[in-house]
Amino acid sequence: MDLTELESRLIPFSRAMYGDDTAAVSDVIVMPGHAGFAYGFTVHSGGTRQSWFLRMPPPNVNWKGTADVLRQVQILNALDSTDVPHCSVRWSGDDLQWFDCPYFIVPQLQGDVLRIGPDEWAANLSDETALDMGRQAMTALATVHKLDWEDAVPGLGPAIAFEEDVTRWDRFLERAADPEELSDAPDVRSRLLDTLPTDAPLGVFHGDFQTANLFYSFDHRLLAVIDWELVGIGATLNDIGWISTFSDREAWATGDGVRPTFLDPETLCELYREAYGEPLPDLNWFRALAAYKFAIITGFNLSLHRRGKRIDESWEQTALSMRPLMRRALDLLG
Repeated sequence: MDLTELESRLIPFSRAMYGDDTAAVSDVIVMPGHAGFAYGFTVHSGGTRQSWFLRMPPPNVNWKGTADVLRQVQILNALDSTDVPHCSVRWSGDDLQWFDCPYFIVPQLQGDVLRIGPDEWAANLSDETALDMGRQAMTALATVHKLDWEDAVPGLGPAIAFEEDVTRWDRFLERAADPEELSDAPDVRSRLLDTLPTDAPLGVFHGDFQTANLFYSFDHRLLAVIDWELVGIGATLNDIGWISTFSDREAWATGDGVRPTFLDPETLCELYREAYGEPLPDLNWFRALAAYKFAIITGFNLSLHRRGKRIDESWEQTALSMRPLMRRALDLLG
């Protein structure tokens, strides 16, 4: 949907929602990082102005799975009764009269996601500040994981079995580019299945818990955990494995493939243990699974890129870490 058409739709929507036939809309923009299906806009009504974030499914897809934006509404509404920083949903629905698709709208926030690349705003945090920001994130995550999902978000079930967490990547592995870089995958897969956790908690997981989905104020306060499109029910500790892998220097290539990292995995895991407050199993299995998954995801996305299906040159650089990620998984599994 182009911005002119969207603005023409937002005007009657805003007037209806505000109950103001004179409400005006401005600053309609495509929000960064969402491939053209998240937008910002501002409503002027009664002498005030409020800025909003509109999320819709990608165009030309079935409204299922990650494209079912109303799944995200379930968890965001559930978080309203918790201390987890998040964006509360102001409006949502599947009434096609407004945008021809389901949608939800939350307030725009003032700040940014945790950008830690060279010359980015969070690249040179003091140790004390980084630790405090990490503690905020891990405390929020532990609270999410402790939700009684059957009561709070029953529509997100059923739970994904631990074995399926490993095997559901098989079809992506088969279609990955540069398969020689994933030559350790069968060994990692076998070890993961042979050592499935039997005492790990089950509950709500975010699905992509990493620095790009942690939104902070510029004075380092966590304002929201964002981008819940992969939310589900299953092994909650997968979230710890995920953010730990993205912060694990030993999982990534050096030189051209080097990746900026946040707090080291051991610190993140310790902050989570403190926040969770109950005994937890060895987290290395979940870190190994995350490394295995992302190596395969990289190979699959690299294939899409090279075949012109989803052009993104950055996967060529990320691909330098496919082999290191697999080897790190083997190391973590012992």
